[in-house]
Amino acid sequence: MIPSNPLARPSPAPSSSHPPHPRRLPAWLAWAGGTALLLLVVAAAVVAYVLHNAEPILRRRVIASLEARFRSPVELDALHISLLRGLQVSGSGLRIFSFGQASPPNQPPAGAPLLLSVQDFAFHTGLRDLFQPVMRISTVTVHGMQLTIPPKQDRPPFPRNPFPGNAKLSILLDKIVCSDITLTIATNHPGKQPLVFLIHNVTLHDVGPGQAFPFAASLVNPKPVGDIQSTGHLGPWRTDQPRDTPVDGVYSFTNADLATIRGISGTLSSTGQYSGTLGQIGVSGATDTPDFALDLSQHPVDLRTQFNATVDGTTGDTTLNHIHATLLHTVLDVTGSVIRASDLPASEKPAAAANHLSGHLIDLSVTGDQARVEDLLRLGAKTSPPLMLGALTLRARVTIPPGRARVSQRLRVQGAFTIHGVTFTSPQWQQMVDRLSARASGNPEQAKPSTAPPVTSAMSGTFAFADAILNLPTLNYQTPGATVDLTGKYGLDSQALDFAGTVRTQATASQMLTGWKSLLALPFDRLLKKNGAGLQVPIRISGTRSAPKLNLDFDKLFAHSAPASPAQPAKPVPAQHP
Repeated sequence: MIPSNPLARPSPAPSSSHPPHPRRLPAWLAWAGGTALLLLVVAAAVVAYVLHNAEPILRRRVIASLEARFRSPVELDALHISLLRGLQVSGSGLRIFSFGQASPPNQPPAGAPLLLSVQDFAFHTGLRDLFQPVMRISTVTVHGMQLTIPPKQDRPPFPRNPFPGNAKLSILLDKIVCSDITLTIATNHPGKQPLVFLIHNVTLHDVGPGQAFPFAASLVNPKPVGDIQSTGHLGPWRTDQPRDTPVDGVYSFTNADLATIRGISGTLSSTGQYSGTLGQIGVSGATDTPDFALDLSQHPVDLRTQFNATVDGTTGDTTLNHIHATLLHTVLDVTGSVIRASDLPASEKPAAAANHLSGHLIDLSVTGDQARVEDLLRLGAKTSPPLMLGALTLRARVTIPPGRARVSQRLRVQGAFTIHGVTFTSPQWQQMVDRLSARASGNPEQAKPSTAPPVTSAMSGTFAFADAILNLPTLNYQTPGATVDLTGKYGLDSQALDFAGTVRTQATASQMLTGWKSLLALPFDRLLKKNGAGLQVPIRISGTRSAPKLNLDFDKLFAHSAPASPAQPAKPVPAQHP
């Protein structure tokens, strides 16, 4: 038996089948994770605390600033804050009351009218700015604003400082962007509808106390429908009398569809400037309507104007200080007014206003020393070409009463005119005048369509236009050798003529005829020669513009020539026709 070697190493033990124990996390990492979790919990609690307390703090700041600014009680239904991207604030149900007595904040008197209400608004600012004495906000967006300006006498003077504790404005605004605005200017006439303006959007800049701030506005005018763009300045805001707040700016009015006003058509564009107060604004500018037309004629004409007007915000009435209008080759100067029917005294209200129809009474005074008669006939008559050509001098009053009928049906014109260099576009009319002139001048051999020399005439008189009928109470027509005094009417739609009057000629009856007819007329020369004229006879003009008829009025002729009995007035002789 061999003894074992004491120096030999023992044999290795068989390997174990269990895995080794995992390493433990370092103690410092466990402490760090716990601390981070605790900090997150604390941060969440802080954010929750800030949000919970910031909303009422900011709500009080907003209300206090508005109460100090408008010196009126303010209500705010809701205000919410989000910290996802800085401090974002949104609110809804803002109301500012208009009244003339000091009351505690948020406690308007019963029945107090609203000065301003806002459907919803939003703005963004830094969290640090919330706790500054004066918080500055770059942009505020406002939607659904309704602003009401009451009549002056309905708003008693405000106390100098109803809320002393809120005298300073604690929020400054760099820009306010408003959309869907309704501006209502109440009137001082009982029962009269207020002026209402619907404004698409307005941007106000540098809004601060006691100073004017710039603005930019965009809106769609309701009638005539068109786009208005305007920039200017508003303020300083007159809290005691909002209608006295100054305003100025420039505007552009484009693509105005005049067809939205019944009876006229065309596309109007206008630019101008304005200044004054919200209660009374002076406006001056120019308009261009290249296709202006009345439905009465449907003949588009180029109409351009330069104007100066004053808009009275207390009544909604407009005074047209001066309009310089160019219609084709005609220049007209216009003054007048546009007055709501309800503003007129009862004795001056037209039938439409007396029946409580909405609308305005347009009353204009028109002067034209550089006018053309064919331009006005082209605008107002369906006939084309116009009946006559000539230089026109005009004095007229134009009224358009309120009502639902078309403008052309409501149009009323009265005035006096003089036309020089008259020629007729109708060959029949012009030949009739040429032949009359030849005979009246004692040249009957020229009184033929082929030989009568063309002449021009002069015309003057008074007129009244209504319901597409041109009435001429007095009309004096002069052509070489003859004078015609007429009274009657002309239908612009039917073209029907109905005139009666007297012709006075330079030549006698016999001098107006040739050959044997002249000899037969000799006995009548003494009978027809009157009042210094070679011949004086009554006439009638009838027919239509295209087929006029000129005839002697034998009833009047023989009635005037029959001798009168001293005992009784002369009786007219029955009409006799050759």
